[in-house]
Amino acid sequence: MVGDKYSATWVSHTSISDFLKCPRAYFLKHVYKDPVSNKKIKLMSPPLALGQAVHEVIEGLSILPVDKRFQTPLVKLFENSWKKVSGKSGGFINADTEARYRTRGEEMLKRVTDHPGPIKNQAVKIKMDLPNYWLSEDENIILCGKIDWLEYLPSTDSVHIIDFKTGRGDEESESLQLPIYLLLVENCQKRKVEKASYWYLERNDDLSDCPLPKSEEAYKKVLDVARKVKLARTLKKFACPTNGCRNCKPYEAVVRGE
Repeated sequence: MVGDKYSATWVSHTSISDFLKCPRAYFLKHVYKDPVSNKKIKLMSPPLALGQAVHEVIEGLSILPVDKRFQTPLVKLFENSWKKVSGKSGGFINADTEARYRTRGEEMLKRVTDHPGPIKNQAVKIKMDLPNYWLSEDENIILCGKIDWLEYLPSTDSVHIIDFKTGRGDEESESLQLPIYLLLVENCQKRKVEKASYWYLERNDDLSDCPLPKSEEAYKKVLDVARKVKLARTLKKFACPTNGCRNCKPYEAVVRGE
């Protein structure tokens, strides 16, 4: 069977994470469209706004030559990124809340400026707007997603997967983020993956090393969940495990017109 990208089930770290938390939330976020506008629901919150603005600044540096990445102060670049999420666009209920989040973002970027670590090294860019590959062409399933940063390691001609964290909590140990990123990087560019790290920008000057999963195990875990997502879409069954949880309730409110 030859896969058809237009009819394929596309999965990513975000969609898989949403599905595992609550299939109903997954449906309302990734499948459902408003019957009038024919648009999907998109909710914004202060933590999401903060993450979007900080990521935009840092990830934009990877396309610049190493010696030009800090020519413009990162906090200055942050001003332009913040304008896109300011006020109601970022889910801020008042000016004081927005000011607190903006200050947090500025402090993260000051940390990167003072302790650039991998940001001062060569980076690899995957030459795809949205990196993707056939997780299973026979089953018509595509894995997609963007990786925050790929540091080039010249001594071994390999890459280092780096994910920037703007939240206050640690990534959960059972998260499929690294397995998904490993599969994407291995299948969307030619260099070997040597290591992976998280950078908790709010509190750490240095990266936190993460053990790389084995490719075969990563593939099995991700494909297993992807199959469940596809089955749910085929059967059109997306039940909340608790009949109304914190993940799906905000979306249900939008559907009700609230």
